Amino acid sequence: MAYPMLENPIGGFYYFDGKKVLSDSDEAALLKVPTDEVTYYETLRVKQGVALFFEDHLSRLSKSVEGIENFDVDIDDIHLKCNSFLADLDPDFDGSLRIVLTKSHLLIHACEANIPDAKLFEEGINTLTLKWERVAPNIKVFRGDYKAAVAEKFSQENAHGKPYELILTDNSGKLYEGSKSNLFVIKSGCVYSAPDEKILLGITRNRVMKALETSGAELKIGMFTLDEIISDKDAALFVSSTPFDILPVKYIDGYELNSADNELLKSIQRSYQRIADEYIASAKR
Repeated sequence: MAYPMLENPIGGFYYFDGKKVLSDSDEAALLKVPTDEVTYYETLRVKQGVALFFEDHLSRLSKSVEGIENFDVDIDDIHLKCNSFLADLDPDFDGSLRIVLTKSHLLIHACEANIPDAKLFEEGINTLTLKWERVAPNIKVFRGDYKAAVAEKFSQENAHGKPYELILTDNSGKLYEGSKSNLFVIKSGCVYSAPDEKILLGITRNRVMKALETSGAELKIGMFTLDEIISDKDAALFVSSTPFDILPVKYIDGYELNSADNELLKSIQRSYQRIADEYIASAKR
């Protein structure tokens, strides 16, 4: 399915093939027209003017291309253009940056950031489940059928409002990933994640893994059904993603969990925040 390169942009300008393009220009309007080219992308979280874990995102972008078309990706050039774009933004910009790449073009723009407020970090988020088996999860390209299914589910509402995130289930009913995040389950003092081959190996997830080590948590590979989660009163769920770091899950399909009160999860959140702060401090030196 054809899809436009430009999605949910904000700001008065974009960088397209190395040139600054004003958002109200004819050239910018063309970027909203669906293209038949395979479209690869990375979304980076920008805090205090620093794109978090920049190098890892560019490395994954290159691997996505290798998985389908295998054309040359000039990582250094993309890095340089992103830094130029960030330099043109407000130095305290706090939001999201998107890199969109096809075989012919490179687009860089600020985009709408799904950044949660403090209450969601403290209390947790509302989620719904969506049965969906992802195809080649570690290749980040726009997939129209998936985006349509996710959009339809996000439009649904329950007693707790519309979902902040969706939790995907596989064909056997096992929870394995968020629609735009990685999923972790805490049971009996251990942290569980789905097998690597089933999920997008997220950039934030890599740092969460380090935060687990710092917190003394044991990571195991395993997946659970919703019934197995809600039947364990001490079970906790959390998701990690570039836009929102680590968030506890309070509701899943209307069932309430005590994730936000889990002491191990709180320790992991603190450890992750130290890792992010250290990265920002290092980038500003």
